[in-house]
Amino acid sequence: MTTLTGAAATGRATDEPAGARPGRARRRNRWFAQVGWRHLVGVLAVVFSLFPIVFVFSAALNPLGTLSSTGLVPADGVSFGNFGELFERTPFGRWFLNSLLIAGAASFVSVFLSSLAAYAFSRMRFAGRRVGLLSLLLIQMFPQFLAIVAIFLIFGTITGLWPEIGFNTPWGLLLLYLGGALGVNTWLMKGFFDTLPRELDESATMDGASHAQVFFRIMLPLVAPILAVTGLLAFINTINEFLMANVFLTNSDSKTLAVGMYGMLQGNERNNNFGIFAAATLLTAIPTVLVFQFLQRYIVSGLTSGAVKG
Repeated sequence: MTTLTGAAATGRATDEPAGARPGRARRRNRWFAQVGWRHLVGVLAVVFSLFPIVFVFSAALNPLGTLSSTGLVPADGVSFGNFGELFERTPFGRWFLNSLLIAGAASFVSVFLSSLAAYAFSRMRFAGRRVGLLSLLLIQMFPQFLAIVAIFLIFGTITGLWPEIGFNTPWGLLLLYLGGALGVNTWLMKGFFDTLPRELDESATMDGASHAQVFFRIMLPLVAPILAVTGLLAFINTINEFLMANVFLTNSDSKTLAVGMYGMLQGNERNNNFGIFAAATLLTAIPTVLVFQFLQRYIVSGLTSGAVKG
């Protein structure tokens, strides 16, 4: 008696490749319906995000340096002449230093003041605590630009009395930004402080620690993630701020990057200066990228943990 083996034993013919194709097609369709479409959406999102970045790179490396001659791929070769013209035709280095000074100092002081306020609202009970929290939230509903007329008049008087902190000075603009230091960051930090157990405060107090020692030696190291997140957000908002700085700064050497670069595209210079504007844009992104890379390990934990309690 002959024993059937292989394809004959299973009832399948060895010459049926066409029968296997529907099975592969079904598996391929099932994979695309479950997973593949997500890859497609991801690729489209990446292409959509990279398009303006590639265009800016192309404009910065375009030797003609005009908007009308700029394409997605440089057609006239690659040149770094726009970067040289940027420093020759504008005080870009001065703008860069002004922005770093103001954004760095404003973000640091803002985070420090917000952390102090958040610790007080989270750990202490006093009259007006709830009203103070609600007031901070309510004030943030009105943009600072609504008070531009009053601020202009105030700084007009300050410039006459103390010109070191008046118009066209980085310290004056820094004080202007710090006027809105408390706000959403205080609420975000308070939520993070609320997640820390109070037993830490009580045990430190039993050992003789003061509120300042508890705050600086125990609490601040534990809330480092939210400090990094709020510091990054404050840095980005300050270095990109334009409306207040445009009113406050008028001298060329005192301008920030946002105000100075805006002047490159005013009037009939929009087409001719687009190349150096794109070069300035790439250089302006460097501080933000470096700060983000330095603080990125704290960002996920800070954003997720800070919203656990309110």
